[in-house]
Formats: sequence, C-alpha cells, structure tokens
Amino acid sequence: MPNEKNEKNEKRIKGVIERISGPLVVARGMPGAGMYDVVHVGEIGLVGEIVELKGDLASIQAYEETSGLMPGEPVVCLGEPLSVELGPGIIEQFYDGIQRPLELIEKAANSHFISRGINVPAIDRTKKWKFEPRVKAGDVVETGDVLGVVQETVIVEHRIMTPPGVKGTVREVRDGERTVEETVVIIDDNGTISEVKMLQRWPVRRPRPVTKRLAPNVPMSTGQRVVDAFFPIALGGTACVPGPFGSGKTVIQHQFAKWAQAQIIVYVGCGERGNEMTDVLLEFPELEDPQSGHPLMKRTTLIANTSNMPVAAREASIYTAITLAEYYRDMGYSVALMADSTSRWAEALREMSGRLEEMPGEEGYPAYLGTRLASFYERAGRCIVKGQDGREGSISVIGAVSPPGGDLSEPVTQNTLRVTKVFWGLDANLAYQRHFPAINWLSSYSLYTETLDEYWNDRFDNEWSGLRIEAMSLLEEEDQLREVVRLVGIDALSKEDRMVLETAKSLREDFLHQNAFHEIDTYASMDKQFRMLKTIVRFHHLGMDALKKGAPMNDLFNLPVREQIARMRYLEESRIAGIDELENAMKEQINGLVPDGAAAFKGGETNVA
Repeated sequence: MPNEKNEKNEKRIKGVIERISGPLVVARGMPGAGMYDVVHVGEIGLVGEIVELKGDLASIQAYEETSGLMPGEPVVCLGEPLSVELGPGIIEQFYDGIQRPLELIEKAANSHFISRGINVPAIDRTKKWKFEPRVKAGDVVETGDVLGVVQETVIVEHRIMTPPGVKGTVREVRDGERTVEETVVIIDDNGTISEVKMLQRWPVRRPRPVTKRLAPNVPMSTGQRVVDAFFPIALGGTACVPGPFGSGKTVIQHQFAKWAQAQIIVYVGCGERGNEMTDVLLEFPELEDPQSGHPLMKRTTLIANTSNMPVAAREASIYTAITLAEYYRDMGYSVALMADSTSRWAEALREMSGRLEEMPGEEGYPAYLGTRLASFYERAGRCIVKGQDGREGSISVIGAVSPPGGDLSEPVTQNTLRVTKVFWGLDANLAYQRHFPAINWLSSYSLYTETLDEYWNDRFDNEWSGLRIEAMSLLEEEDQLREVVRLVGIDALSKEDRMVLETAKSLREDFLHQNAFHEIDTYASMDKQFRMLKTIVRFHHLGMDALKKGAPMNDLFNLPVREQIARMRYLEESRIAGIDELENAMKEQINGLVPDGAAAFKGGETNVA
C-alpha cells in the first residue's frame, strides 16, 4: 500500500500559483492536467477544481477561502475529478458542499466556523456494519446487482451493489461486521479479480447509468391539496418553486420533505442565509417521520452551503446532492431532492464566469446557464436501474428559485421553467394574507396533469378530472368577477354570479388553504381531497338549481351545512367517510329553502312536486 501511494504521488502534476482573484486561482506548470480535476492549492492544501485550461495555465475555482495565499505557492493536481464517497453512513449526515461532515469539521477545527485545509473522510472508516449477503459463491452477478445489505438506520436498508463496470462469478463472500474499506465480496471475471468493498467513489458531474428510463405517469402525492389536486408532480418529475422573500419556499419544502411519497430525502441548502440553514439543521432532527414514527433524519441527508461559505462551493453542492440521490435511486428507492435555492448556485456561476473573463449573457449570467441547469434537472427521472432483478427507482427534484424582487422574468427562473414541468408560483400577497401554501392557482401549472388524471380517474370512477377542471374554472371565473365587483360593486352581479363567488371562496378557504402546523390539516390523502372537492362542487350545483327555483340567496349562503363543509379539512383520515354524508344534509337543507311548487331534489335529479 505505501508503494502504491508513492507511485500516485509521483504521477501527480505539480504547479505553482501565478495569480489569485477571490476564489479563482491561476496556476502555471500544469500541462497534462484535465478539466474538472481536483487540486490542492497552497501550503495548507485548499480544495479546488480546474475549470479552464490554456496551455500550461490552469484556472482553479477554490472551494475554500483564499485569503493569505501567495503567488509561488505549490498547486498539486490529484489527477481525478471531484467525486463523492458512497456507502453506509450517508443518511443522518450533515455535509458541506464538497461532502465534508460538518460535525467532524467542527471537532477538527475546535471552532463553530469551517477552518481551511481540513481534510476529513465523508464516511466513517472505523465504524463496523453488519453485512448480510444476498449472494453466494458461484453466483453470476452483473453491474448493479445487490450483493448484500446493511441496516443503515432503523428505516433504511442500505443495499451494497456491484460497482459499475464489474461483473463475473462470485468467488468469495465475507459476511459479519465489516468497515466500509474491508472487502465483502470477491468477483472473478475470467481471471480478472475485483474486490468489492462497501465504499465506492463516483464523479459528481457524471450521471450514474440506468437500464431504462420510464414515463412519468405515477403521481408523487405530497399531502398538499393545491399541489396534488391542481398542480401535481410525478414520481421522477421536476418542479420549480420561485417566490420572493417571505413567501414560504422553505416551509413548503419542509412539508414536501415530511409528507411526499419518497423513501429518501436529500435536502441541499445552496447559498441560503446561515440562520435559515441553522433552523433546518435544528428542526429536521426533531421532525417525526409520519410513515414510520421515527425521526425524519433516519431517512434524510442534509447538505449545507450557506451564503457566508466560499461562493465556488455552491456549484459543487448541487452536484454532490444529485449524485447521492442517484446512489439511493440505484438501490431501488424513490428519492426526493429539495434544492434551496438554485438562484444562489447560479450567482456562483456568474461570479466565477466573470473572474474567468468569459463573455457574459443576460444580466451577467454565463451563456451556458441554461445548459448547466438542464444538465442538473435532467438527472431526475423514474427508471429501471442496473441489475438483473429489474428494480425501479426514481429521483424527483424540487428546486426553489429566489428571483430578485420577485421578478419571474429574470434568467434563472426562465431557464429553469424551460426544463422543469411543474411551476408552483408563490405569491407574496397570499403569504401576507396568511394563505398557506401561497401558491398562486392562476399562474401555476403542471405538465403532468393530463397524464396523472388518467391515473386518478381509474381510482375515482372517472370523476376526478371533471371535478378538477370545474373547480379551476370556478376560480378563474371568480378572478374575472372580482374585477367587475371592483368597478361597479357586488350588487351589480346576478344571483348565479354571486353563487360562483361563494363557491370559489369555499374552494380557496376550505380546500386550497392548508395549515402546515395543524396536526390533521397538515396532510390530506387523495381520498380525502377527492371527497372534499366533490362536496364543494356538489354544493355549487345544488345551490345553482335552488337559486333558479327561487331560493333566497342569503339564506342559501348561510345554511348550517356550510360550517360543516368548512370543517371537512379537520376530519381525521379514519373518519373521512363522514364527508360523503354531507350530500344528504345539503339536499335536505336546500330543499327547505325552495318555495312550494318548485322542483325538489332527489338523488341529484329534479322532480316536480
């Protein structure tokens, strides 16, 4: 082993610093270095990555503070791209942008701030894991096959897979307590011996291979009514959540992390304020996972790169997060990746592009901004992963965007919308009105809606899409009528228009509004959502018929059943069948308002008395 290390050190390319400009370091004497190779800069060994090559000059973006560096100090190229370590121990960790555990950095530096030049392993080399084999000597394995499992947490079963490029016949299996660097399986491929360990490395900028991509036609339910009912996201889908300061981006992502139909959560805070990330780091360990009853951290990993950390590390944090997500996807898990926010990542691109003196694009962002965003979001998806068992995995990416001043026409938002299929537009005015989630139902959209309507129509007897379309039509009609009311007053509206306003108000306040901090209202299953939406639309139909038959408008709007409709969202999931009983109460109370001689309601049809 010492001889191997010496050989590697001899092969490393060594140069010297020529000039320094913030996080950009230019080194000379680097012929033979490759793009995106990792380098150690200066006497203290700052971690950096080559982003431009000109002759023997290499431009390096340093992932640590460069103050104190001087021209002439050494630069060592490691000859390999920026990579992450993959193995048991990722779940429950708090990493920085280049996968250094924050707790270990704090101990090594003896400080609450990250000291420079600290090199700590991403995965504990001393901890022993109980390896339970799933193969035996003589079995033929291919890339991606599950060789054995490790119980990483009480929730997550970590599957040790055959590394990419490795296949053959299992020669030996070593079960029992093992560290991540000990060999667990030996594979023989016609004389080529591969010793498989629980620890792997993978370049962050290279997508992990899959067998087949699948269509995004399975919904990822989130328990948030405005999302699941009107603007759904599919398993393996991509969503953009732009919104100004204070509109609730972080709270929404917390809700998705807690309630989304995902088995693994990867949360990356990219360039966010330190106090916000502190809240996340403190709150997540206290959140209870509703699926298992254990802490949510038992299936979560966090990557924190705050605004006071070196700007270049923001770019790495996004790639680190998506690579970790791909690793768990390859095990056959559904993964949800929350990125908060890609705007800060784009700002890091802009700063580095300016220091490299590249031709600026719109608003100073580099011309390749759209390409970089697309390359990140396109790594999401639902697929058949590598392996002979044909298991399925998915990555759903939800990226928050923080447009300056809430301007959705700025380049980051527009380029994100080109590649994502769901747009949840947050509205500051709704947030100020304490309407949560503050997703504007008039400007948001989902390109998965029609596909997922087929899924829900099969489940709800072909009623779902009709209810959703009618509810959206009522909300759009309300917006038009409110303009009329502002101009000429509400008394100018007909009874039918007033009924539209009442129903739309019920949709807004009783269905779309959801209290994230209420123990019951924080989550609504699709069965509950369907019953709630059907009840509100049914009241609208019955009310319209009653008004045409002479029922007093004010009495109709103040019926006792309206209070029961408003309280549907507080019904526990075990009692949602009670929502169906409201239709009989509606018919009975509305019948009492219809004048004698008019039609009475029976089973949704009219019958002359």
